Amino acid sequence: MKAMILAAGLGTRLRPLTDDRPKALVEIAGRTLLEITLSRLRSFGVREVIINVHHRADMIVEYLKKNNNFGMGIEVSREEILLDTGGGLKKAAFFFQEDSAEQPFIVHNVDVISTIDLGRMVQSHTESQALATLAVQDREASRYLLFDQQLQLCGRRAARDSKPELVGSPKKVQALAFSGIQVISPRLLAMMAEEGVFSIISCYLRLAGQHEKIVAFRADEYYWRDLGKPENVKQAARDLEQKVLVQ
Repeated sequence: MKAMILAAGLGTRLRPLTDDRPKALVEIAGRTLLEITLSRLRSFGVREVIINVHHRADMIVEYLKKNNNFGMGIEVSREEILLDTGGGLKKAAFFFQEDSAEQPFIVHNVDVISTIDLGRMVQSHTESQALATLAVQDREASRYLLFDQQLQLCGRRAARDSKPELVGSPKKVQALAFSGIQVISPRLLAMMAEEGVFSIISCYLRLAGQHEKIVAFRADEYYWRDLGKPENVKQAARDLEQKVLVQ
């Protein structure tokens, strides 16, 4: 199974931890965010990974070389300009189009840590025959994805009380926070009509408006933390120490 790790961001929210390194190489309890993510993916059967890089890209390349790619097949997708999540995936599409099989792949943000069962998520994705499956939780967030009663994507909202952007005419919607982990069917890649810099969510909303199946995977029962701020990195380290988070 293959995966992509999104690691190209500047890590500005993580300063000063990213003053001398990319966010992928920020450490928690002596392990980099990149190593933690690779280890999680490997434990669920992923053996081939592509990582998009931009800020201090050479440091990531050297780190992987020094650690023998952690025993995995790893390719690097260099972005001269930041392409955002959708543009980054589109640039790396070749990696997933090499195979004739329709096996889904995982896309995982490097700056999130969780105990989400990726195996169960892939199984749910396969059974639903969705184009994409997004791990979501019912929690406070700065922005939300909106889903209908069948847990199919139907919109987004910048904040809980702001005006929603809807596709279709759902009778009832629920606002859930995206967790930065998704399972994607390779057939999505040919449907990405957007060019240059674009968010994968914008692509999903366009496709949802065309009745393509973009679904939620409810991950409320699992530990999850955004590692975009220094205080969150410190809290994750404490959670590891106190066995609240087991990796």
